[in-house]
Amino acid sequence: MRRNTVTLLKYFIIAAVFVAFGPLALKFLYGTKSGSSDSHFVNDVDRGLPQAPKDNKGPGLDVQDVMRLDQNIDPNLKIDWHNYKQIAENERRQGPGEQGTSVMLSSGEEKQKDALYKVNGFNALVSDKISLDRNLRDIRHPDCKQKKYLAKLPNASIVVPFHNEHWTTLLRTAKSVLNQSPAHLLHEIILADDASTKDFLKKPLDDYVAKHFKKVKVVRAKKREGLIRTRLLGAEAATGDVLIFLDSHVEANINWLPPLLEPIAKDKHTAVCPFIDVIDFENFAYRAQDEGARGAFDWEFFYKRLPLLPEDLKHPAEPFKSPVMAGGLFAIDRKWFWELGGYDPGLDIWGGEQYELSFKIWQCHGQMVDAPCSRVGHIYRKFAPFPNPGIGDFVGKNYKRVAEVWMDEYAEHIYKRRPHYRSISPGDISAQRAIREKLKCKSFKWFMEEVAFDLPKRYPPVEPPAFGEGEFRNVASNMCIDTRFKGEHQRFGLEKCLKDSHEGGGEQQIEITWHKDIRPRKRSVCFDVSTSVPKAPIILYNCHGMQGNQFWKYNVKTKQLFHPVSHQCMDCDAERHELFMNPCSDTAQTQKWQIEKINAKKIQELWDTKLV
Repeated sequence: MRRNTVTLLKYFIIAAVFVAFGPLALKFLYGTKSGSSDSHFVNDVDRGLPQAPKDNKGPGLDVQDVMRLDQNIDPNLKIDWHNYKQIAENERRQGPGEQGTSVMLSSGEEKQKDALYKVNGFNALVSDKISLDRNLRDIRHPDCKQKKYLAKLPNASIVVPFHNEHWTTLLRTAKSVLNQSPAHLLHEIILADDASTKDFLKKPLDDYVAKHFKKVKVVRAKKREGLIRTRLLGAEAATGDVLIFLDSHVEANINWLPPLLEPIAKDKHTAVCPFIDVIDFENFAYRAQDEGARGAFDWEFFYKRLPLLPEDLKHPAEPFKSPVMAGGLFAIDRKWFWELGGYDPGLDIWGGEQYELSFKIWQCHGQMVDAPCSRVGHIYRKFAPFPNPGIGDFVGKNYKRVAEVWMDEYAEHIYKRRPHYRSISPGDISAQRAIREKLKCKSFKWFMEEVAFDLPKRYPPVEPPAFGEGEFRNVASNMCIDTRFKGEHQRFGLEKCLKDSHEGGGEQQIEITWHKDIRPRKRSVCFDVSTSVPKAPIILYNCHGMQGNQFWKYNVKTKQLFHPVSHQCMDCDAERHELFMNPCSDTAQTQKWQIEKINAKKIQELWDTKLV
């Protein structure tokens, strides 16, 4: 009798376990069927949301519960990591800035914004009107919405360095990561403070984080260290499998994390960069920067881009190899990061770190890819609000360190463009050279031939001569284009030609370069036109060498400067000293420009060039 009672009790326990976990296991094994609790998400397809597949092997967050029960999950199993319930809820959110829309201030608020603008370099008053939980619209390629990733992925420590960051942009960075990341893949978020002086970033921040956030902690530098060493400070405190570095004014978008982790799960010697989208510094509207390009550099160490390779274009949702990272947003295996020596701690403040780490990754037997399905919005400040640290040419010193350690004989090309670098001391670089020797890293010649093989075609070490140069004089007004040393995003116009007057100064030495763009001599900002309307503005924009909005032609016969993308010609209003674009007219004298020196053969070849 007693033995029968024990037997019955065993059967009862087994039955109870099956009732509790059986449906969950069957759901995981056989997928979500039509008519299940996920079926109502089909209606979201027309609004551009990912559809919950009928044969989904990983139904949103439920898979996490299964994985907690089974740590021996098939390492090759792939699942759909989308959280469809959360996506649907977020898509219904309304309010200022929701879905990445712009926020406009009232006339009264416009008068109040300046104080915050000056200390942040962006419209912080607009940020304060937006929820910390705001949702961004899904702008990924449609293929990303159907893409599955490994079920077993490493977890991640997110490192966010900051110095005097605005309250709401810093907190929104953390919140977006928390909201958009599968819980068990997010090990921690580390806010690394570079000796901020704003009072609310001290104890009030610690208190807020402790009260409102889980998995978030603050670590602090004892003195101002600069961006690079503050990233190292955060990385040293991290304990997750993977390090992900972000800036302190970003917002993570839908399903951003699995695409960063899977390439590392497959090969720990891989660094992965997300697509970096734009959050407008004025109104916080969210938009794509582009749909992908490979990172590069010119021989003055300005960041440049190379077009995607034909094979990459065939697979728009797949990671593609990139020679150089765009900045400080990337994922890397934590142990491998330290095997590489982390960032060079001898790099001061900021500058050069993206090249140092990119060269190191490639030359020391790793690889770097961009993940198109991982998208992160970033605020590009209108201006840098922080004062110069007063330690001399720290950027030049950083570049010298990178060149001396990693670039071998190619460093000479940098020095020819920046001769003063020759006299800058790079400091002690023996530890960095020892890392290169220990890891048996490859030569920079190998990097240029195997990784950045097409870079010299677009950014040759020896710059070809300009196709046209000197003053650009308008025939109707007898005035010259003068960029007056203005910066990116700024308009410029006409001024009295300097050769006709000894009064004042300006910037009238302009070039049509072999890149097929127009720019002030010895500068890297180009004439850029982004609309095709009459009187479209011409602004200065960072030169990218990829034609598009910066592609110009000169018609020697009609003396017109033609912009193929807008299909318009450069025009002017002499009385207002304005430059703009208008439909081309052979008879309009305001559209005729006399260029001081031209290479007739190259100019004609340029005229015959088709837009690529």
